[in-house]
Amino acid sequence: MASQVLVALALSLVGGFSTSLGALFVILSGAPNLKMLGLLQGFAAGLMLSISFLDLAHNAINSIGFLKGNLWFFAGVIFFAFVAHFIPEPTLAPGSDTKRKKDDDEGGKDIMKKHRRQVLFSGIITAIGISLHNFPEGMAVFLGSIKGLRVGLNLALAIALHNIPEGIAVALPVYFATQSKWQAFKLATLSGFAEPLGVVIVAYLFPSSLSPEILEGLLGSVGGIMAFLTLHEMLPLAFDYAGQKQAVKVVFLGMACMSASLYFLEISLPEDLSL
Repeated sequence: MASQVLVALALSLVGGFSTSLGALFVILSGAPNLKMLGLLQGFAAGLMLSISFLDLAHNAINSIGFLKGNLWFFAGVIFFAFVAHFIPEPTLAPGSDTKRKKDDDEGGKDIMKKHRRQVLFSGIITAIGISLHNFPEGMAVFLGSIKGLRVGLNLALAIALHNIPEGIAVALPVYFATQSKWQAFKLATLSGFAEPLGVVIVAYLFPSSLSPEILEGLLGSVGGIMAFLTLHEMLPLAFDYAGQKQAVKVVFLGMACMSASLYFLEISLPEDLSL
């Protein structure tokens, strides 16, 4: 069990630190292209949908049956829909930075201070929301690592790519409001630490051994959580930033890449390899 926790923790740290990569993108480029952000969100959405439906939910249905697999899957959907209902959704409207800069030029220092306070608050709320969203991702990596290295690696890959635009979403408003590269990088990085924290907490909540049926059911529930997060959070942002047609294309590109990754890891690793 200790080795499983360590491996899951290492994988979750990769995903968590991906938010730092997003922050670096903001810091180095100054003003990230929001269309590129939308394309990244769409690509990550394809990865997440593929692993949710074609791996986690699929395996749960095959292992514990169609009815039980679906019940676990939709239990995850309902659970996180309930959680999301009480979490204010962070948003970063396309073009908002340009509009704010124009207002600053026209309105003077008082308006500039007001806008920067508003944007800073938006960045903090975004960081809190993303931290709450990252917690079940850490849980997913832990449960996937218990099942086997193939599942854990695929989850870590999908989550890491997903966390890059999350880091941008946190760092961009903070950098605009504070003009501090360090503050933007720090807050984005801290929001990613919720992922390994999820691994640590869930590792001590679960017993040292889980029945295969419960494990498959929990993984199916995580698939439901991931599917809900993708459809509720990532796809709308991808459509807003990149446009519907471009976003749909990169979604299927992401699904194709994840399917190829699933196939490659399946033939590269023994099927019974578990940690």
